Amino acid sequence: MQIHHLKMTHHKLNLPQKICPVCQRPFAWRKKWAKNWESVKYCSVRCSLHKAKT
Repeated sequence: MQIHHLKMTHHKLNLPQKICPVCQRPFAWRKKWAKNWESVKYCSVRCSLHKAKT
């Protein structure tokens, strides 16, 4: 007997993405960036610390 949790699944479709200027990788919108998504530039703290090297 299989139990499917259809109501529990979270589909992260069509989230806005940006390209990190340091690592050149795409990163997607996160809830913690909801208020300032326009000003988010880096995908991680590591990349924001290494921004001077690029």
